[in-house]
Amino acid sequence: MNKNGMQLNDWAIKKIESEYGNDVCLLLGHKTLKLEKDMGEATFSFYIPATNRANGLAKTFIIDGIGYDLFPMSWERIGDMADVKEYNTTCLADGEILWARSDEDRQRFESLKGRLAANLQNPQYMRERAVKWINFAKDIYQDTLFEEKLYKVREYAGHICDLLSIAVAFVNLRYFKHGQTNQIQELAGMEKVPQGFVELYKNIIIEPMPDAQKRLCFEIIKITGKFLDAQNAKAVSEVAPDFAELAAWYHELCYMWRRVYHWCDENDAVNAYIWCCNLQNAVDEMGAKFGIEDTDIFSYFNAKDLAKFRNRAECVEQVFRQAIASNGVKIDEYETVQDFLHINS
Repeated sequence: MNKNGMQLNDWAIKKIESEYGNDVCLLLGHKTLKLEKDMGEATFSFYIPATNRANGLAKTFIIDGIGYDLFPMSWERIGDMADVKEYNTTCLADGEILWARSDEDRQRFESLKGRLAANLQNPQYMRERAVKWINFAKDIYQDTLFEEKLYKVREYAGHICDLLSIAVAFVNLRYFKHGQTNQIQELAGMEKVPQGFVELYKNIIIEPMPDAQKRLCFEIIKITGKFLDAQNAKAVSEVAPDFAELAAWYHELCYMWRRVYHWCDENDAVNAYIWCCNLQNAVDEMGAKFGIEDTDIFSYFNAKDLAKFRNRAECVEQVFRQAIASNGVKIDEYETVQDFLHINS
């Protein structure tokens, strides 16, 4: 740390001790988001308040062209970082305690660091967090589709690349220590990266035309989603599924098939279609979980030929029934109420 950094840390610590001793839990330093030429400045970054009075400590200023921001960050937000729910994971992972009100405050921060480290070693949890970032990128893409201003399209495209990169890093049980800096180089060194991802990232950045940039954003979202689906499918295949769970699901969902059949029999294309939306989503989700691939119902939809659509829905239902039976689980079904009462009384 250079002389300026030491002097600023001393200033912040003295100010806390003289004016906010009971109002601040910790003063933290952080430097991994700095430019390399400024990296030596391990100066204060944020503090964790104990009371609302600590808001008075917050201050922004500039010295020799470098901006400084001393700002509060709540324990709740630090907890979200520990659970990999915040954007800048590095603020917790690489944060340095410069001053502590008590050993308890210091231990609490270190405990959250430990929780983060544990989460970063949990593949299933990190894949779940990766899904959240992909969904966030999809939300931004929706705004991009309807955006006409060139500068906003370019901004959104950059956010999409950034968030999808975080998702990929999470699958690799990694985070970007330096934020957006050199993401492409870091991705190139990761074991699990969607094929073509890095090239698409580069092409999105250099593409001058907004419509083409939108198409490229669609492609990178698509390949990242498929990549994550494949990772999840591989993880599921490594754990023997409990087909009793599938049977319980079928007990409930069979009524959804009944609805689709009913509206097909009534030749009501709209109701048959709308109810099948829920059914298609459910069979896709459970099919992926239990290794059932034959789940396509909607490709057979024809508003003028609902009998064919109904037959296809029946075929998919039988696929699920057979999967349950072939894995040694009996569907709990009865012909009459009397049969049910006789067995269950």
